[in-house]
Amino acid sequence: MRTGVRLGLDWGRARIGVARCDPAATLAVPVTTVPADRDSYARVAELVAEHEAVEVVLGLPIALDGTEGPAAQDVRRHAVRLADRLPVDVRLVDERLSTVTASRGLRERGRDARRQRSVIDQAAAVEILERALDAERRTGRAPGELVARSR
Repeated sequence: MRTGVRLGLDWGRARIGVARCDPAATLAVPVTTVPADRDSYARVAELVAEHEAVEVVLGLPIALDGTEGPAAQDVRRHAVRLADRLPVDVRLVDERLSTVTASRGLRERGRDARRQRSVIDQAAAVEILERALDAERRTGRAPGELVARSR
């Protein structure tokens, strides 16, 4: 298992949930929610620097049947733009049902997920990052798909 802080991102149309793991890559925790606007890339770059992240893991919204629709294509475009701007690798990982799982977990802890969209986004980012870390622990390989820089 590689060590180092990773950031997990749940990139949505309105908001981006952000999570991080500890340097030993054992535990993912929520960090913040960033507005999805023209400043998103700069804000993510600031978070990478602030947390001294060695990698960014971005959730790819694949449909339950395994196909990629418009949302996945949109995330892929954001992933390339991020990779071009960040000094660390960006990886895409399957995020199927991460928001559903995050919402269920919040409800089970007595939180009203419907009224706390930013909390859901952060919890989904935690779920995405935890899945990536678990996959790496199981396989011994970096999770998901490495995003190639366009330049």
